[in-house]
Amino acid sequence: MQDVDVSPRPSDQFESVLPEPAWREWRAAVERSVRVLDGRTVWNVNATARGGGVAEMLWSLIAYARGVGVDTRWLVLDGNAPFFRVTKRIHNLLHGSTGDGLGLSGQDRDVYLAESRRAAAVLAERTRPGDIVLLHDPQTAGITAHLPADRIVVWRSHIGMDAPNDHARAGWAFLAEFLPRAAAYVFTRRSYAPPELAPAKLVEIPPSIDAFSPKNQFLTPDAVRAILAAARLVDGSGGGSALPGFVRTDGSLGLVSRHAELAGPPPPASAPLVVQVSRWDRLKDPVGVVRAFADHVAPVVPAAHLVYAGPATAAVSDDPEGAEVLAETRRAWAGLPPAVRSRVHLAALPMEDPGENAAIVNALQRHAAVVAQKSIAEGFGLTVAEAMWKSRPVVASAVGGIRDQIQDGVSGLLVGDPTDLAAFGAAVCRLLGDPAEASRMGATGRERVRTLFLSSRHLMQYEALFGGLLGA
Repeated sequence: MQDVDVSPRPSDQFESVLPEPAWREWRAAVERSVRVLDGRTVWNVNATARGGGVAEMLWSLIAYARGVGVDTRWLVLDGNAPFFRVTKRIHNLLHGSTGDGLGLSGQDRDVYLAESRRAAAVLAERTRPGDIVLLHDPQTAGITAHLPADRIVVWRSHIGMDAPNDHARAGWAFLAEFLPRAAAYVFTRRSYAPPELAPAKLVEIPPSIDAFSPKNQFLTPDAVRAILAAARLVDGSGGGSALPGFVRTDGSLGLVSRHAELAGPPPPASAPLVVQVSRWDRLKDPVGVVRAFADHVAPVVPAAHLVYAGPATAAVSDDPEGAEVLAETRRAWAGLPPAVRSRVHLAALPMEDPGENAAIVNALQRHAAVVAQKSIAEGFGLTVAEAMWKSRPVVASAVGGIRDQIQDGVSGLLVGDPTDLAAFGAAVCRLLGDPAEASRMGATGRERVRTLFLSSRHLMQYEALFGGLLGA
């Protein structure tokens, strides 16, 4: 396992974004957590420190926990390639997808179990009796069964389906044998929990975003344009003199200097952009996004451009399918008529500097006329909350936790069938054609995130869970 070094961050900045009652509740929770967790360490374990919503949340949640004086640490699995191939199959199955179609074999179980035992042995050496071990997602479930009984183990699943099919049930059956040892199971939605898990141990804690991170902090319009021009995501000719700057989590100034890998020229800075920011994952449906725009948006709104932005695939260690999906999407893009292809932009964003990457995503979402999340399946979809926090109108599939974020027609638009490209295109065109409605939805969405989906709420729910497990 690899240690991730997270610097503490002050919690008092939440006063600037929380209503007064919520601020008082947050301060009370901080005081309780320091008292209840005194002398214990809270360990987080997951599969990657870069790429994906889980890693993003951990950077923020751990920083704020450390900032209030709770000893919180983070370890990342260093599993081998066969292990991550198996866990990707589990991931796909739990989303109801066949993935590579190979299913889970006895040999897969052996690979998974061997890495889980190895990781558990390391974790047993690092932790102390009474410590809380918070294990995240399928990659870590096997560790649960092999930790000493005097560690308080909580398993956290960030994925799931409200109506599991045979594939999802097969994935849960594979994991279920490892999980009975856990003291609690945390799910984004209670409905995601399989029947194999004890209902009395289930806890629902939705994800959250960090309002002060480089991905979500306020940026002036001039800074947005400068960052996008520096990243070569919009045409920078004729731009202003603003620096492509952002504030890092330690308070220092960062500058965007790396650029995205983009086939063809960038879109004009004046073009209305439809933007989806997602990993290169079939469940995010990048090919479907390209086809929906090409067939149902481009002919209706001639000035509009699409940017689908995902991470540079080499940087996401726990997703072996990323490069393959990016290649599939590029083939779909290459097959478009030239006039439409020039308005569709596939961007692989630099990942060397996490702050820089986050600032690029921030600027891209703020510049968007419409933010899309056309997922086939989605545990939650943090990019939806991110866009809503920036007051951007969102069109998204009515799947999973996206339905908890968007009130259809109020704080965004939901598309009932994620495979219905025409319906998706019509919803995008509706918002592009009615800026006043788009602005109203954006404003309502921001207030909804402020109330329900910021890091402070997330940490208060963990404080209540840990306090309950410790009898405090």
